[in-house]
Amino acid sequence: MPEPKRGKNRLHLCLRPETSRDEEVARLLALGAAFVADHRNPDGSGWAVLADPEGNEFCVLRSVSDRAATGAGA
Repeated sequence: MPEPKRGKNRLHLCLRPETSRDEEVARLLALGAAFVADHRNPDGSGWAVLADPEGNEFCVLRSVSDRAATGAGA
């Protein structure tokens, strides 16, 4: 979109990586994503909010293996 973001995204994506959530966050940051908010909890649950270079936000959830290792929460 040519105009800047003014509110909520028109579409919200939640990614569930095949690798660990933290590995995927590191990979996406290296590719140019920006860290927006950290909703990760000490017990391993939660998610991270990132934004692409145009400011579109998306969440990175725990992988299936992360969930199996620490419980079934997000």
